[in-house]
Amino acid sequence: MHRRILKSILNALPKTTAADTGRSSSADRELQIATCALLLDIARADNEFTPEEEQKIEQLMRGHFALSEEAMLEIKKLSDKKLKGSIDLWQFAKTIKEQYSYRQKEKIIEMLWAVIYTDDSLHPHEDYLVHKVAELLNLDHRHLIDAKMRILGQRKAT
Repeated sequence: MHRRILKSILNALPKTTAADTGRSSSADRELQIATCALLLDIARADNEFTPEEEQKIEQLMRGHFALSEEAMLEIKKLSDKKLKGSIDLWQFAKTIKEQYSYRQKEKIIEMLWAVIYTDDSLHPHEDYLVHKVAELLNLDHRHLIDAKMRILGQRKAT
């Protein structure tokens, strides 16, 4: 009986959405754009942007943010535009740093390593860049290397 009363009370309350609570989907969109921008930049760091890297970015983004193919293409286009207008990666890292927990930031670094090792090699500029992003996100070097080892372990397993 109590359950039925509680259910009727809950049903009578107005439904809220992210917009109603002050959490905007634009904040989520900025986080998606920032993440995609970092992934695109790391993929291009060795001056080669392969179709495999592009597919990996799309796979990672769609999995991490549960994006449709259409949404992913829009995010990628916006990320490219923002990258072209930026002078560094600080703005993208700042967005992630402010909105993500430490563990979530580690996941972003893991995604960066996954893109880097899509071609089974580590270019010195890619290495520099992933270290720089980890520093901007205030991640310990140990966690940067742990993320790298997880990706390398996954690659060996396949």
